[in-house]
Amino acid sequence: MITKKLYTAQAFAVGGRNGKVTSEDSVISLDLKMDNKGTATNPEQLFAAGYAACFESTIQVMAGQQKLKLTETGVNGLVDFGQNNEGGYEIAVRLEVSLPELKLQEAENLIALAHENCPYSKATRNNIPVEITLMEHAVSEMH
Repeated sequence: MITKKLYTAQAFAVGGRNGKVTSEDSVISLDLKMDNKGTATNPEQLFAAGYAACFESTIQVMAGQQKLKLTETGVNGLVDFGQNNEGGYEIAVRLEVSLPELKLQEAENLIALAHENCPYSKATRNNIPVEITLMEHAVSEMH
């Protein structure tokens, strides 16, 4: 529960998955397309971007609290969209985390701490599948 609101993000969508989404300050003004053939974005790409950015920021905060110095981190967010057994639609998240400067145990502990504290992780916990993988290659190699 939020006890002190720090920020409110606002975006307006019109036309659903084949429409447009615009933020209140017009920084985001994007066409949406269901086919996602490179001419527009879709809600899953936006969610993947938001979750990846939030999770990476949480890693940085947790690393600071643990007195770990990080200069090369990255999170690749993937959001899968598909049908479930009941014929409805669902999403699942996969996060690929790059922490090349840390030893395996340090990286795993930091990821677990970030997953406990990340606002997106808290919002999705026990609601949708979230899989987190520690990548073994450098941030610059992630796509």
